[in-house]
Amino acid sequence: MSPISRRTFVFGALAAPAILSGCATTAGNGAPAGPVATPVVARRPIVSTTEAELQARYAAFEDDGHLVPAVPYERMDPKYYRQRVIDPTGEAPGTVVVDTPDRFLYLVEPGGTAMRYGVGLGREGFAWEGEGVIHWRQKWPRWKPPAEMIARQPQLAQYSVENGGMEPGVKNPLGARALYIFKEGKDTLYRLHGTPEWNSIGKAVSSGCVRLVNHDIVDLYERVPYHARIVVYQGEMARV
Repeated sequence: MSPISRRTFVFGALAAPAILSGCATTAGNGAPAGPVATPVVARRPIVSTTEAELQARYAAFEDDGHLVPAVPYERMDPKYYRQRVIDPTGEAPGTVVVDTPDRFLYLVEPGGTAMRYGVGLGREGFAWEGEGVIHWRQKWPRWKPPAEMIARQPQLAQYSVENGGMEPGVKNPLGARALYIFKEGKDTLYRLHGTPEWNSIGKAVSSGCVRLVNHDIVDLYERVPYHARIVVYQGEMARV
């Protein structure tokens, strides 16, 4: 049997009850009921970003007493700027999709668009893939390196769980926000988080998980729904 795309499956599942019951549906006077109008969500506009908008988007800002420095966006590849695009994922609105090979993160919006963010990854990539839930989120989190990392870098022992972790701040490896990925009720130990290292976006250069510049993780944090579904692709992402 040929494979069925998720979009086809969902459409079929939704359409089947209407097809099966269509012949028996009647209006209150016994006459056949007319077609039910399906609400149409307007597509959000996709427009080019001006230089002034980029300057404002990546300017220095203060948040909860922390001064976040400006991002020198002009030194980044423009494809990694935060921007609205036509949704290539086919996932339901509110879903977060990580496209590891292309270094993009998408937050799917209603109406066929998505907010796209450039991301950086660990040296070995984002080893976990599949589906999960963003079960927990935190502003200005503490960083508590796992025992395996401390074993490789003993100097990090001062930030261990037992020692309470590293204080929140702009130098903290988790940055301004952290979103914690769970699967089947268990912490995967993978996070989406901020970073002051803007030059790591689009690269695999650290031992972190999936990182966004602090300006973008703050934006994502405000947009993403609670307990949002997340899909992570290690290989080529299935596109619609």
